[in-house]
Amino acid sequence: MFHLILLSVWTLVLGAASMRADDWPHFLGPRYDLHSAETGLNLDFPETGPRLLWEVERGRGHAGPVISGDKVVFLHQIEDREQIRCVSAETGKTLWEFAYEVKTDQSYGVVDAPRSSPVIDPKTATVYSLGNDGDLVCLALSDGHLIWRLSLPKEFGKSPNFFGYGSSPLVDQDRLIVNVGTPEACVVAFNKKDGTILWKTAHKWGGSYSSPIVARLHGQEKLLVYAAGKSKPPVGGLLCLDPETGRIDSEFAWRSSNFTSIVAASPVACGDRHVFITEDYGLGGVMVEYDDRFQPRLVWPSPEFGCQFQTPIYHDGVIYGAGGNGGLMLAFDAASGRHLWNEPFYQTKIEWQGRPVSLSLGHAHLIHVDGHFLCLGEDGALLCLTLDASGYQIRSKARLFYAPEAWAPPVISGGRLYIMQNEFGPRLLCYDLRKSGDSATSAPEAPSQTAVLKR
Repeated sequence: MFHLILLSVWTLVLGAASMRADDWPHFLGPRYDLHSAETGLNLDFPETGPRLLWEVERGRGHAGPVISGDKVVFLHQIEDREQIRCVSAETGKTLWEFAYEVKTDQSYGVVDAPRSSPVIDPKTATVYSLGNDGDLVCLALSDGHLIWRLSLPKEFGKSPNFFGYGSSPLVDQDRLIVNVGTPEACVVAFNKKDGTILWKTAHKWGGSYSSPIVARLHGQEKLLVYAAGKSKPPVGGLLCLDPETGRIDSEFAWRSSNFTSIVAASPVACGDRHVFITEDYGLGGVMVEYDDRFQPRLVWPSPEFGCQFQTPIYHDGVIYGAGGNGGLMLAFDAASGRHLWNEPFYQTKIEWQGRPVSLSLGHAHLIHVDGHFLCLGEDGALLCLTLDASGYQIRSKARLFYAPEAWAPPVISGGRLYIMQNEFGPRLLCYDLRKSGDSATSAPEAPSQTAVLKR
């Protein structure tokens, strides 16, 4: 009898701890590689989607949410005011708001709206946000009170860009790093506690919509910034910097000669010396290798692997992503650049309002979680996929809504899936991916994607 009781207790303990939770405190996920360490999720959802927990109406913009613990923070625009809102992860109830006035403009018929996701620093319980007009603010995560604020245009001059500021800030130790984009201050590091300038780096490449990352190359932390502003002729490329001093180790030019080319996908670290970057205006993607002096060389180019703002994902030696405007899912061997496979998914159909609708991924985003990939198509389709070098399998599929411009990546934290619907009634939607009876515990540190690419 004692053994049966002990077995029952142990079974309950295992069940309660079967799901591991992981925060998503900044754009591109906990480790800036679109990977979540969460496990024990229910990824077998019906075509109507996972269970909807709550939804909240929101304003305009393409910025994604960030999550720390029970708080979800996002940036949006309501009429002539930009607002940072914090809601409860459990209920969607508003916990606090911080707003300020903005001036809206438009380029090529596209109206300015926030594109930069906020950043949560769990160590200091603060939120950092870069608005469309260059308002850089630091707020308390607890109640949203203002800690410091500055205007990038007033501090450094206006950055030449197409749709306002749109690169997400980066928290790195005591620094808040921003691709400001002016010639005298292309990249700037601020003291995250008070907003004072720690260093600024001059460069002719401007402010892009690509968010900087820190990657470990040859055993050292390096800051990677894909910089490219609005300029004639168009110039831009990948900067490799020392994050402590802002010193530029090297530059690698990679931008289309098309004046309207916009760089928006972030660099992708592939092991301890390789970095992949991509743009969608002619050049496509390229794998860069850094030597031990952090000087770059081109390893392989791929004109067909052109991603506009959807950052590809590197996993187990393969790079996956949705290239071009047609939504073609691509897989490339990271070491050789060999095109492994591609799939348009146009023959895949999902039920919507009583009839099957063909799947069109468009500018789709991928994240990796619990051994699988979740793919959000730009019109509201959700796929759970098994991907490897040999091909793909669809584990489950759903139509969450049918609306264009769902351009923010999906986000997972605490067994909940967060999706931004941007058109036909902009909303933040929260879905339940937890298995029945599960309770989440903090995830252990996930292994980084550091497999070494061999020549």
